[in-house]
Amino acid sequence: MREDSERSRLPRRSRNARWTRTIPSMRLSLQAEAAATASPAAAPVVAPAASLLTGQVLRDGEIVMLVAKPSLWFIPLSSLGWIVALVVACVAARATDQQHIHIWVETALFIGAARIMWAIVNWMGKLYVLTDQRILRASGVFSVDLFECPLRKVARTRLLPTIRERALRLASIEIIPEDDTRPCAFWQTLAKPAEINEKLQRAIRRAKQGGMPW
Repeated sequence: MREDSERSRLPRRSRNARWTRTIPSMRLSLQAEAAATASPAAAPVVAPAASLLTGQVLRDGEIVMLVAKPSLWFIPLSSLGWIVALVVACVAARATDQQHIHIWVETALFIGAARIMWAIVNWMGKLYVLTDQRILRASGVFSVDLFECPLRKVARTRLLPTIRERALRLASIEIIPEDDTRPCAFWQTLAKPAEINEKLQRAIRRAKQGGMPW
């Protein structure tokens, strides 16, 4: 009771001064906590294939005209064979070993999930780049496999859709160098493949004629 009476006797200015001292300190602590929690999420994550666009592979003055990746359909399409095989194995196990069918199903689910995860990582590692000088293809999971060919040394490009890709209006593009000793490269499972192939062929024609690719 004495403390309450003493607080009530304090002038308003002294009580307001206490609040003005505590509120800014609370704001500063909240801002510090927000910054501490936001800093890990704000850190950029750079995929290995994206190093093409950071100056490590591109030459000085080289202009990027097109950047593409496989369609997301690449993930289920590349895993389809495994999934079908696992389903067949489970059906066969049900007919021959019903006692342990749950083990077969759990094993199949684990293998299928691992295969899909591998397809996702593989998709993340693929990057296709067209510049005013070259055609580039980066792929790989643990290390980047880089294919590059100057536009002047590309013999031709062509669409190679598989049956599954054609059903989804997708296609892969084969890039054939003029040098027969060099291997061909593929831009796999592309959305709008005809449009991308037209841009590649236009850039190749312009480069061979000595003009600007665009």
